[in-house]
Amino acid sequence: TMRQMFPLVRQYCFYTPFKLQKVTSSRLLLYGKNKTTWSSLGLRLQRDVCPLSRPPSLNPASACAIKLQAFHTSLPFFKKKTPKESEAQDSGILKRSMKLLKDSPKPALYLSLVGLIPFVSVPLTMAIQGTYYPELAFAQVTYGAVTVSFLGGMRWGFALPENSPAKPDWMNLANSTIPPLLAWQALLFKDLTNGAIMLVMALGVALHYDVSLLPTYPGWFKVLRVVGTVVMVLSLIATLLLKVVSEEQLSTSRNKQQS
Repeated sequence: TMRQMFPLVRQYCFYTPFKLQKVTSSRLLLYGKNKTTWSSLGLRLQRDVCPLSRPPSLNPASACAIKLQAFHTSLPFFKKKTPKESEAQDSGILKRSMKLLKDSPKPALYLSLVGLIPFVSVPLTMAIQGTYYPELAFAQVTYGAVTVSFLGGMRWGFALPENSPAKPDWMNLANSTIPPLLAWQALLFKDLTNGAIMLVMALGVALHYDVSLLPTYPGWFKVLRVVGTVVMVLSLIATLLLKVVSEEQLSTSRNKQQS
């Protein structure tokens, strides 16, 4: 019955190893004023549980509170962004990125854009002529390997000067050697598809190092690195797609001739 169950429930609540905390009445009032609806619900649960689980030795002037992280989470944290807010945030990021590109040194901007021409010209030439050229694809992978090696070694030049914010430690110098190793591995593959995939991985690793793992680069350079990496990766993917289409067309023509 209910009378028999109540002592068992009380004993269970009393001996359950909850992590308790003493909270004065003033703090309870502060929690009740400043917290959101979820915090109020957490306080209500705390007031209900404390009379059952409070040992007799506690001061009656203080109250017990269960530290439940889920109930202390603020409600705006779970608030979903509306489409207008997300669009405004995206447009703000785009505007800041364009401003950083405009404020970047002109030699760095123009040389970076010119350096992307060998990447873009290879799939563009193949698409215009409607033919896949393995020599051009290999030249693109080779140029990409050289570019990745340059991006990795650039960290050494940034960390070696005495007044540089980047220190010549293991994090900066050792990680800068990984992209060249991946680029070298890309050139060892006989199949250009594997080489291009390895090169895309090397570009992603180099971008992760420059933007997230190894900070202190200027903001305009980070934006320039993101734009350059996106263009290079898309160019390599376009070349691979043209290769797949060319191989399918070749196999289809062979089947027609045999039939």
